[in-house]
Amino acid sequence: MADHHVYLEGTLLKPAMVCPGQDCSHKYSSQEIALATVQVLKRTVPSAVGGITFLSGGQSEEEATMNLNEINKFAKEEKCPWPLTFSYGRALQHTVLKTWKGENCNVKAAQEALKKRASANSLAAVGKYQISSGSSSAANESMYVKDYKY
Repeated sequence: MADHHVYLEGTLLKPAMVCPGQDCSHKYSSQEIALATVQVLKRTVPSAVGGITFLSGGQSEEEATMNLNEINKFAKEEKCPWPLTFSYGRALQHTVLKTWKGENCNVKAAQEALKKRASANSLAAVGKYQISSGSSSAANESMYVKDYKY
């Protein structure tokens, strides 16, 4: 990047979190995912980078939020130099679209679902998300699609 005069302070990195593959039989905790993700970032990303905005990468909405929360808690302990936040598409829309169903009568409920998920991710971006006991079943559905092209 230095060879091409990339202004790192004006750069946002948009990676996936370090998560096991879909065929992996072992379930890793959010803490383990956070540790692996922060270790990789600290070893490879210049401190001058302006920020890191994670993709949800097929995780369920709730998984993506919990993992982001743990990453931020661990990153704070490790004194990471960049803000770590989300750039979720599917992990913000999934429940919203299932709630809305394209029907005007569902608009308010869909807006509430979006507000709830956006608020959860906002809290997770600073390591203050508390796991929601009232998560919808859609929020816990995996959004993995085999051979999905990002």
